[in-house]
Order: sequence, then C-alpha cells, then structure tokens
Amino acid sequence: MEEIIFNEEELKEVEHHKSKYPDQKSAIMPVLWMAQKKWGWLSKEVMEYVGQLLNLPYSHVYGVATFYTMYFKKPMGKYHVQVCTNVSCMLRKGDEIFKHVSEKLNLKTNEATEDFKFSLEEVECMGACGGAPMILINEEFHENVDINKVDELLNNLK
Repeated sequence: MEEIIFNEEELKEVEHHKSKYPDQKSAIMPVLWMAQKKWGWLSKEVMEYVGQLLNLPYSHVYGVATFYTMYFKKPMGKYHVQVCTNVSCMLRKGDEIFKHVSEKLNLKTNEATEDFKFSLEEVECMGACGGAPMILINEEFHENVDINKVDELLNNLK
C-alpha cells in the first residue's frame, strides 16, 4: 500500500492554505482537493491524514468530504467525465448526451470502467449555462457540445 504523506513542497502548500485563514480548519477544502489530486480519491486513510495535518477529527473531515460531490469517496477513472443535465443543458439535449456517454462507456453515474480509465457522473449546474450543453473531463470544460463532439473528445482519450 502506498504511503499516505505529502512531500515537502506539498506540506508548504498546506501551510500556505492554513495561513490564509484565522482558523486552520478553514483550509480543509483546498487540502482535501490537494489530497484528491495526489491520490485520485479520498480513502479513509487519506481523510485521517488530512485531519492530522489540520488538527481535526476524522468525523469532521469525513463530513466535509461526503457533503461535497466534488470529492471522490471511491476510486474513479483516469478520465472523469461529468455531464450536466440541469435545466439549460437539458434544454439543449444534455440528458441525451449523458445517456449516450453512459451507453458508450457502459457506465451509470458514479461508476468507473474495470480498467479505471473512465468514470462518469451526471451533475447539476456547473455554471456554464451560456455554453450549454457542457461536459467536464477532469478539469477541462467543453461547452456547446453535441454527441459527435463528445465522441471525438472521448476517442481522443483512448
């Protein structure tokens, strides 16, 4: 099992986040994000480690991590595909795009392929209503997409 520890540079970044707030527990969200980027998801061990770094009980870290859907509580794919199906995107066929991606990857929401190359999530508004429909692949936004554009994006990841 991989050792759960930030390197020296990452620990400096944790200290930087802690210094921005009058109470260090306020740094929990950026530190959880750092942890997820490093380990891919937030295991119990990772959440315990974040708690140690911020002098917080595991229950508090777990509460924050489970409240926000942006934190993964199980391993997800190398390419995490999020498809917005909220009102603006739905009106421009976001729900059809989600169904297409779901069938193409043979995944339901919050599932990953067996090889963990792809994971899929149906999401609510991501604030790109003017560019609806939109998808997010990892941290890259793609607006005004259609099924052909989504297929092109996914095929380029293989």
